[in-house]
Amino acid sequence: MPAKKVYKSIGLMSGTSADGVDAALVETDGEENIEFHGGLTLPYDETLRALLLEASQHNLPTTELLRLEKQVTQHHADAVRALLEHLGKAGEGASVIGFHGHTVRHLPQEDLTLQIGNPWLLNELVKLPVVSDFRRRDMAKGGQGAPLVSMFHQALFAKEDRPTLVLNLGGVANITWMGEKDDIIAGDTGPGCGLLDEWVQEMAHMHHDVDGKLALQGSVNQDLVDEALDREFFRRPLPKSADRFDFDHVDVSGLSVEDGAATLCAITVQAVVRAVATMPANPTSIWVTGGGVHHPVIMKMLLEHFSEVNSVDHRGFNPDTLEAECFAWLAVRHMRDLPLSIPQTTGCREASTGGVLVD
Repeated sequence: MPAKKVYKSIGLMSGTSADGVDAALVETDGEENIEFHGGLTLPYDETLRALLLEASQHNLPTTELLRLEKQVTQHHADAVRALLEHLGKAGEGASVIGFHGHTVRHLPQEDLTLQIGNPWLLNELVKLPVVSDFRRRDMAKGGQGAPLVSMFHQALFAKEDRPTLVLNLGGVANITWMGEKDDIIAGDTGPGCGLLDEWVQEMAHMHHDVDGKLALQGSVNQDLVDEALDREFFRRPLPKSADRFDFDHVDVSGLSVEDGAATLCAITVQAVVRAVATMPANPTSIWVTGGGVHHPVIMKMLLEHFSEVNSVDHRGFNPDTLEAECFAWLAVRHMRDLPLSIPQTTGCREASTGGVLVD
């Protein structure tokens, strides 16, 4: 049997927190053969970050959105250059880029999603083929367009004792449950760190709850947790998907800064607990990735419900760049015409590849 083609692929991810662009390089065949070469984050300045958050919550005039897309694309090009300079010889031979772009709308109930980022401009700026627009083919086939990390998680944890679960805590939280017969169930569970970040930015003028300092001093208002989770979204089975701003009904404005932070952590964790309870079997271990892995209150609350909870860095993976590495891997799957999603991960009618190549 001929060897599967291996690519050096750069992944780029701009998360809903709008902190910056995560860039990472992997060498992979788009299946279980994955070698990690490292990554970095190129932060947005405050002006660009504010514009991205504005675009994600409000309807900007078309011209303003196009100007913002150009700025975002240029910042991604800078991230590619910074990554290649950082990696030195390890970066030589990179042959494709997985360019997620920045999500400004995700409305899965209407089959709508939009990530801004110009792949043709990025291609011209960095002189590498670019795979982009990862989500819309899935949605055209009846899927929710997210989460797309699930098959990557399955590849990374292929040899892990089953059942196991990967929890990705970004602006929105999602899980990938993997069973003993290589079955998989995935979906968004509810808010990740997005609500908590907004709360501390507005109330404490902090970028995020660094080291959990606010939440550690607070107490959980369980009535508000129950009220927040009493919505149709949380009753729907997986697979399902949400936008970061789908949870704006959550209101902790009557609480102190500290109690609000603790209560928002509890909402995130208890939404995860509810989703995991619907799985065919309880996971023997939970692996956590994304920004939330650094929050001690969230991790402590998870341990109150699950016997084994670990950061993915215990397996040698970087929780801060793993999603960028996922889109590098997905770009290679596109190049090899392999599926990016399946019915069990996004609800699409059939497995199919996705993305558009600019070369």
